[in-house]
Amino acid sequence: MNRSLKALILLYLSILFFGSFLAVGALWVGAFEATFPFISELEIFLYYFFAGSIGGSLRHLYMFCSHYMKGELLDYREWIMYIFYPIFATGTAVVSVTLIQSGLFLIEFTDFENAPYGQISFAFFVGFGFNRFLTKLNSVSKNLFQDTTRK
Repeated sequence: MNRSLKALILLYLSILFFGSFLAVGALWVGAFEATFPFISELEIFLYYFFAGSIGGSLRHLYMFCSHYMKGELLDYREWIMYIFYPIFATGTAVVSVTLIQSGLFLIEFTDFENAPYGQISFAFFVGFGFNRFLTKLNSVSKNLFQDTTRK
């Protein structure tokens, strides 16, 4: 990878990481509600979305920096992973919490008065371990939808 592409990826991941923290803070204090009144209806999902974004961008910042320090950023195809995986992690984090709350997995969240800390934490971990979560989800879907008519 050339230097400008490396700098662009590093800038993108940094903005995604720190921008997600700023977005969570803005949600927390209600900065968007005056301009976008419908935000209050989506707020909980936005917390999961940004938690997944923080996790996904943190992991890929770590991977990018460690590969950079080892001189392993040679393949141009890797830029796709650094750009798109954190974006995929955001939606996957929202879906994962929704699947758990629907009762599909045997996980229960503890309710707190102020905020759904367990769900937000889980969304962060899904964002951070995006590939691993998809592997587990694939395994569950294979078992759940296996063809029982074949012998």
